[in-house]
Amino acid sequence: MIGGTPADASPHRPIMVAEVLAHLRPTPGEAVVDCTLGGGGHAQAILQCLQPGGRLIGLDVDPVELPATLARLREAGFGPETFIAQQANFRSLPAVLASHGYERVDAILVDLGVSSMQHDSPARGFSYKHPGPLDLRMDPTSGPPAWERLGTLDAAAIGAILVDYADEPHADLIASLLVEALPRTTHALERLIRAGLTAAMPALPRAEVKMSIRRTFQALRILVNDELDALETLLAALPSGLAPGGRVVVLTFHSGEDRRVKQAFRSGRRAGVYAEIAETVVRSAREETFANRRAASAKLRWAVRAGGLRSGG
Repeated sequence: MIGGTPADASPHRPIMVAEVLAHLRPTPGEAVVDCTLGGGGHAQAILQCLQPGGRLIGLDVDPVELPATLARLREAGFGPETFIAQQANFRSLPAVLASHGYERVDAILVDLGVSSMQHDSPARGFSYKHPGPLDLRMDPTSGPPAWERLGTLDAAAIGAILVDYADEPHADLIASLLVEALPRTTHALERLIRAGLTAAMPALPRAEVKMSIRRTFQALRILVNDELDALETLLAALPSGLAPGGRVVVLTFHSGEDRRVKQAFRSGRRAGVYAEIAETVVRSAREETFANRRAASAKLRWAVRAGGLRSGG
């Protein structure tokens, strides 16, 4: 039975599924790209809307989780004629489309969040919830891990990264701590920041210390995976990959991402590339925000390619 397995069968809980579908508007027979397949929750919901006759191409840079997601969606009834999974960075979208015989597609989804499977795997180093190496690579076969990258940077460079990639208010202090100690594990990084901030600012609330730790992990992840450069490359390529009237939805999780998406969409509308864009961000419903804290930071923006008949979001 197609779509017989619910989307939440994945260990990853997709965010804002209803809102994504409302603004992406996938319909039977269309071709859609999910640029960030993850656990496949969004992909499964979209695939159900594309039948009969539609097709979804799912991209993910992570070679560890991709096979499990592919197997999950195959088990749900989506065969090769309906669903294609490919390991690729979304910066390569034009080449991916061409390799599958597409010049343009009807809709594109980009979810810039980290999947629960990555976040909860100690060996990947995305969280200090469990001890593990300070890795943070989406593709663990490509490039140096976070702890190694840190060893090539001075305090000024690290401080700038913490500000640019995470809006960290205590960037200079944390940068000096990292240069002095060079942590190689998730727990070492967490302890270093917690102890360093507490010693320097005893009145700083524990919740603020915790947020600084999270922001540091976020900034290092963005650095290691070159995420913002990849996003800018994708945003530049999106219009040429969308059919007239085609729609794009982007989910972001911090201000650096959202700012780039907003600027690209506004610039595209001024240039006549996009007929319509989201004037304000779409947020998760109150119930989802309370049930899943990851949803609280999510921002959804959408745009409609010029030249088509489809109405706006």
